[in-house]
Amino acid sequence: MAEAPYRYTAELAGQIEQKWQKLWLEQGTFNAINPVGELSDGRSAEELGEKMFIMDMFPYPSGKGLHVGHPLGYIATDAVARHNRMLGKNVLYTMGYDAFGLPAEQYAIQTGTHPRVTTDENVANMARQLFRLGLSHDSRRSLRTTDLDFVKWTQWVFLQLFDSWYDPNFVKADGTRGSARPISELKGAIQDRDVDPYALAELQGIDIPQIWHDRKPDHKHWNPEHDTPFDFLIQYTPEEMTELVNCFRLAYVSDTPVNWCPGLGTVLANEEVTAEGRSERGDFPVFKRRLRQWNLRITAYADRLLEDLDTVNWPESVKSMQRNWIGRSRGAQVTFTLDPDGCPAFADSTFDVFTTRVDTLFGATFTVLSPEHPLLSDVSALPEAWPEGTKSAWTGGASSPREAVAAYKERAAALDDSERTADSREKTGVFTGLFAVNPMDGRALPVFTADYVLMGYGTGAIMAVPAEDERDYAFASAFELPVIRTVQPPADFEEGQAYTGDGKKINSRSDELDLNGMSKDEAIAAATEFAEKKGFGHAKTTYRLRDWLFSRQRYWGEPFPIVYAEDAPEVPIALPFDQLPVKLPELDDFSPKTFDPEDADTEPQTPLSRAEDWAWVELDLGDGMKRYRREMNVMPQWAGSSWYEIRYTDPTNDEQISAPENEQYWMGPREGAPTGGVDLYVGGVEHAVLHLLYARFWHKVLFDRGYLASAEPFHTLFNQGYVQAYAYRDERGVYVNASEVVEEADGTFTHDGKPVTQEYGKMGKSLRNIVTPDDMYDEFGADTFRVYEMSMGPLDLSRPWNTRDVVGSQRFLQRLWRLAVSEDTGECVVSDAEASVETLRAVHKTIDAVSADMEHMRFNTAIARLIELVNHLTKVAGESGGAPRSAVEALVLMVSPFAPHLAEELWAKLGHDESLARASYPVADPQYLVADAVTCVIQVKGKVRHRIEVDPEISAEELEKAVFAEDRVQKLIEGSEVRKVIVRAPKLVNIVLS
Repeated sequence: MAEAPYRYTAELAGQIEQKWQKLWLEQGTFNAINPVGELSDGRSAEELGEKMFIMDMFPYPSGKGLHVGHPLGYIATDAVARHNRMLGKNVLYTMGYDAFGLPAEQYAIQTGTHPRVTTDENVANMARQLFRLGLSHDSRRSLRTTDLDFVKWTQWVFLQLFDSWYDPNFVKADGTRGSARPISELKGAIQDRDVDPYALAELQGIDIPQIWHDRKPDHKHWNPEHDTPFDFLIQYTPEEMTELVNCFRLAYVSDTPVNWCPGLGTVLANEEVTAEGRSERGDFPVFKRRLRQWNLRITAYADRLLEDLDTVNWPESVKSMQRNWIGRSRGAQVTFTLDPDGCPAFADSTFDVFTTRVDTLFGATFTVLSPEHPLLSDVSALPEAWPEGTKSAWTGGASSPREAVAAYKERAAALDDSERTADSREKTGVFTGLFAVNPMDGRALPVFTADYVLMGYGTGAIMAVPAEDERDYAFASAFELPVIRTVQPPADFEEGQAYTGDGKKINSRSDELDLNGMSKDEAIAAATEFAEKKGFGHAKTTYRLRDWLFSRQRYWGEPFPIVYAEDAPEVPIALPFDQLPVKLPELDDFSPKTFDPEDADTEPQTPLSRAEDWAWVELDLGDGMKRYRREMNVMPQWAGSSWYEIRYTDPTNDEQISAPENEQYWMGPREGAPTGGVDLYVGGVEHAVLHLLYARFWHKVLFDRGYLASAEPFHTLFNQGYVQAYAYRDERGVYVNASEVVEEADGTFTHDGKPVTQEYGKMGKSLRNIVTPDDMYDEFGADTFRVYEMSMGPLDLSRPWNTRDVVGSQRFLQRLWRLAVSEDTGECVVSDAEASVETLRAVHKTIDAVSADMEHMRFNTAIARLIELVNHLTKVAGESGGAPRSAVEALVLMVSPFAPHLAEELWAKLGHDESLARASYPVADPQYLVADAVTCVIQVKGKVRHRIEVDPEISAEELEKAVFAEDRVQKLIEGSEVRKVIVRAPKLVNIVLS
């Protein structure tokens, strides 16, 4: 039998979909209107009305293209965008591409293909796949990070960071404290003595040059007997002042301990290194090296990044990850003085430790320095022989502290941080031959060096209280060190371990301080006050967060808008705005020249450094033509994704990153979003402490500098789940193509007739279980694919992909098609008759429920309700010769966010000339939301005697009146006394007679 010519098949779906995609693009159906500028139609923000700014996380255009797991979030945001347009909102929804990155560069190194060629091809392929999906993007706002216009503004943002310092004492108009300010204001504040740079440096943990220590007093007229460094500072030359203020810039150059990855030829940020000490991309080994690098002072914003998490609507799990990554700890910094007896070289030497429990100093029994600690830089200064009483466990088998520490330092240098700090690893260390004086009670504490203490975290030194710390207890046990409890454990506590709980203080008394009997908080406050009074400690807050390492030794990235004068090669100079963008030079060799990771004396040679004609430039930067050398590193891939949401709001503006009116309209503070930001941001949870933290930092700097009205980039964040798929291995353990596997009748699986085993994993090329959107378009059409993805389960949960199940979504759309269109003639077949009350109830209950589901992104339940309504209307059509037009139109409007092409086609066939993209979303009529009548059972003398139909919302009082109004009930109780009436509205009334 021949197939009906107008049956909704994949072929017909494809024709409909491409037809509407073309029309949408030509007509600018999804264009969002700005209040001002090129994308404005003359209406003000007030006239434009309510807006909705929806974003997906920036995708990287991989050469592999998309698999069906990638569009999950994109389809969801498109459904939200379409729904909100139908609610009358001005919706900004577009897509860009995070186009700089290592994969294209690594491919270029392997093949010689320019990264731009590969990137452009990948973007074109991905854009094609997304366009075919029918996403309602405003294509005028689309961008990629490699666009020269975008690069210009990325470089401009970097220059704002370079031109800023953080003033923690600045009070803003809203009364909050702390702000980025122009670097020129720091120079003025220092000269006017409004800012003490030394106090500021100590507060922010910044190293500043101590030039005056190397100068004769008569050169600077400085008397160290009575002049403070702040007094002395005003004698600085202009060059020295520049050197000083450069230390405070939010973008600064320093000799930095870095994560060097020879396999990638670049350094990596801490966030790009796995817990195993390998690169997140490529899984290459990472080594610690010290290189001159650009850093961004994100640490200055640590408190604001923490506190403003309370103002955004994010999953609590993501907030928790950011809080943990920032890692704020409040405690005290305590200074220990080394005992010079037996080692005069360390007379007056001190080291600092940070502790959150300064009250436990009475329980400190040893101290530990990192092998990289400055006090251990010259092992020849250590004692020549072991002090009397040194235990053999402390010596590491060496004949002297010098020998022991030198050997230990060498062993520690061969390990990465993750190996050194692994909880499962046995603690190692050696005695340095030195003793430190416990400032609380004067006891001499042995000083060890151990590799589990890292120089890059805290002060590189710890005080060890084994009774109250499990790690210290393990070390003390291994090295036969004493344990002194300062917290009373509970009665049932088992000895032989550390007690880390709370309790009253014990063993914590000296001639000047008695903490015994105090609670933890009382003891900490008292001990901190005592340390400050005695001058050996002070309250301090520390952070796990480190400044953002911002240099990459690569080619394919944004060049820095920085040059260095030939006669001052260490002083960075910002390029003026009119010289942006700085473009990449054309190269044939894109490979960075790496060095032996064991050779710390050599540095990587960046690809840009080989472009000599580009690297050296003649410029007039205000003092005549001079020769300058450009910065040879590039920015990391995170640069562009740290601010792209701003550019979406005004992508054609040549003069500003975004006109204030446009940024205010789309992102400004509003009711429910006091710090502003994008209304809905959807993406994977894996970006919680990378992209999201970086973007918040950049946004806050631009807010402080007055370029933005919003203080947060993303107000509401939603993390979608993942699409997973079955994979199959043959008897060799090799993965086979999942699409070629056959499920046998007995539930087993075969490939080419041979048995294979099934497993479950993330969809990907390595597991050979990829299904592409192109496959779905060809086999089912884009609308079916969209409906299937949204119906698979809750959006925030991962779900299994099964191509065989997609046909269920196709059948749903086919039934919907048949409600309105004859498969034989293609003509509209709806009925113009009035809908029955039963149908009106079904329609309006669906509208009510689906509207709530759409608001809360419960797309799977929304689709389930639409399927129920299609089934109801199919039954009605079969009984009456056609489904009511009003019901079908409401159904089509509700379906449109999920299957927009089919909905547009049906809307046109229903007689509408305009697109339904901005048609009003159906509104439920309250009169049809009341549930159908329920049956109330009436019992008399314990037996069912009568039934009546009542309103399900009836009250007990009204139900009792209705029952006694029944003639049948009056006859049943005639002549008897009603002793009691039990009412269980709306389903039961029990009448008890005497």
